Parts: sequence; structure tokens; C-alpha cells
Amino acid sequence: MTDTKHESDVAFIKALAELLRDNDLTEVQVKRDYAEDDSLNVRVSRVIQAAPAAAQMPFAAAPASVAAPAAPTAAISDAAEDPASHPGAVLSPMVGTVYMQPEPESPAFVSVGASISEGDTLLIVEAMKTMNHIPAPKSGTVKRILVEDGAAVEYGTPLVIIE
Repeated sequence: MTDTKHESDVAFIKALAELLRDNDLTEVQVKRDYAEDDSLNVRVSRVIQAAPAAAQMPFAAAPASVAAPAAPTAAISDAAEDPASHPGAVLSPMVGTVYMQPEPESPAFVSVGASISEGDTLLIVEAMKTMNHIPAPKSGTVKRILVEDGAAVEYGTPLVIIE
């Protein structure tokens, strides 16, 4: 690898890190092909301590739990209600934009209380102009929908809870 190429790779990685920070992302992965046997594969990630929990709270909190916890036991129960840790939670497999129906005028794929079968489409996550249908991992009833139509999601964001 030449010094010029190395310097441009370092500049590219710095630009990815800035993109991560400026757009409040947690991870980005890119592969650059230079020649047949020459490529650069870069994954830049960061851990955000308070932001993800705060971003998910509007979806996770029910009106009854909006009041500030008065005792440590209330804080423990809030942690137990984390939708990502629910055994029936369906997590986003990618970063993208959520669409609840196949077309703007069509009915939603699922609604709260709907019975679904394993493999049924729950919603679509658009990533890089590709519509990715998110299938139900198991049969059951949709108990909660944790995202809104048109919302941006990251990898691991809880989307739906199925019981």
C-alpha cells in the first residue's frame, strides 16, 4: 500500500467517524474495492450511553409510567419494561426507515391485537433504497407496535412485540 493510498484511507475513515457523529449513528460499515485483490473494509462504531434509552422511552413508556420514579424499586420496574429485552420483541436487523404498509394508501401489514403466522410480513425497513420485508419470527398476537410509520431505526431497535 502506498503512502498516498494510506493517507486517503485515513481521511476516509475520519470522514466516516464524522458522519457517525454528525448523524447520531452508532455504526457504519463500508467496503471499498480498489482492484481485484485490493480492498479496504472499514467498520466504525461507537457506544452511546444515554441517548438510545432516551430515544426509545417515548415508544416504551405507557401514560401510567410517565411519572418520575420515587423509589429505587420503580427504577427496577422501568428497566424490566425495556422492550428490547422482551422475549417476544422483534428487533430491527438494519438501519433504515420503517414503513407500516406496502403503499401509502394501503392498510398496515399488522395492527395491535392481530394474529399473525410465522413468516408474515410485519413491516418494511427501507435501507439504501431497498425495501426489506421484516418477517414474523414466530406465530402469535401483536401486543405492541413500538415504531411509527416513517420513523428512522437503527440496528437492534425494537419494532414489534409478539406474544
